[in-house]
Amino acid sequence: MSKKSATPKGKNGKPLVLIVEDHADTRTLLRYLIEAHNCAVAEAEDGEQAVRLAELLVPDLILMDTSLPRLDGIEATRRIRGLDGERRVPIIFISGYAQPEYRDAALATGGDDYFVKPIDVGEFESAMERRLESIPARAVSRRHTAQVLL
Repeated sequence: MSKKSATPKGKNGKPLVLIVEDHADTRTLLRYLIEAHNCAVAEAEDGEQAVRLAELLVPDLILMDTSLPRLDGIEATRRIRGLDGERRVPIIFISGYAQPEYRDAALATGGDDYFVKPIDVGEFESAMERRLESIPARAVSRRHTAQVLL
């Protein structure tokens, strides 16, 4: 494992969005969409990395895939919810699974929204904006530089 320094761009007043997705092309598309809304982005490729980054960076919003290596999105969300302190970080699931049981499990675990790929961009942007509008003003100002083991 290499040690890598992660400095969230969110410390400049931009909300920080953590993308948790194992497919690089999907992460890239989501990053472009999020940056177009003047947000900073951090990325995780698996569920274990997502839990570490959620704890260290305290993002303002998490976009979570359901099917991930090492730790699936449902279990990663359960663990992130266990970390929630004074502020609950909104989690939007973006999944390839359209079956109701996946949606139900994601929402029961603590997900706030559930979108099936391919997503309706307009509906997704509306959900993202609603979630980001609800963050406390002090949340963005408490960003710090974290040492992350990746």
